[in-house]
Amino acid sequence: MHRSAPRLARILACATVPMVLVAGCSSGSDHKDEKNTGGSARPGSPSASPTVAAAKFSKLPDVCTTLSGKTVDQLVPKAQNKKGKALPSADTNTSASCLWTGLDGFKYRSLTVSLKLFHSDPGLGSGDRRAGEYAAQQASRAATGKVTDPKSEKVAGIGDEATSVSSKEKKDGDEFRNQTVVTRTANVVITVQYDGAGYEKEKTPDAAALLKDAKSAAKEAIGAIAKGSQSGT
Repeated sequence: MHRSAPRLARILACATVPMVLVAGCSSGSDHKDEKNTGGSARPGSPSASPTVAAAKFSKLPDVCTTLSGKTVDQLVPKAQNKKGKALPSADTNTSASCLWTGLDGFKYRSLTVSLKLFHSDPGLGSGDRRAGEYAAQQASRAATGKVTDPKSEKVAGIGDEATSVSSKEKKDGDEFRNQTVVTRTANVVITVQYDGAGYEKEKTPDAAALLKDAKSAAKEAIGAIAKGSQSGT
């Protein structure tokens, strides 16, 4: 009975200690186990956050100013609106399109310039890579749908990469020639869609001539994007 008194006193003392300190009243074997482990268990150090290269462009220029009035006159004679019609967009800083249409006699022309900007994102990749993936999708879309005889080819000398898609389409009995040029400059994708038709007795426009003009428009749009970046717009 006398031998157990000290042990009983220690147990009663520990019963009054706050819960956060109960571990201090553990038996000797507990201390031994703790000593053996040496308290070596440490939380793993957090892994470094992935990094991606900063995007070159952070904002798009006014898409309807990417082509000069002279270019519009040449590609879309008698344009309904020489300054172009901005198409609806939720955020023109990252996605924007402008449309020009015109009918000169029986010569119809339609020109659309679309811009798409991609920011760098650690979870999604660099702006350049994301833009490259989108450009490939745009070129693929241009070769599908109701068009016939689509022909795609890589184009050198326009931006960082470019693809042209030539196709035909029939609307209300009239033959259309469609030319699309999709190009990328850093983290911005430019899509130029240039269509033409000849109504009544007017000849169907020459596909090669339309493609040449579409490529020229794409180059001009790239220049406008670079200029806008330099001016801080």
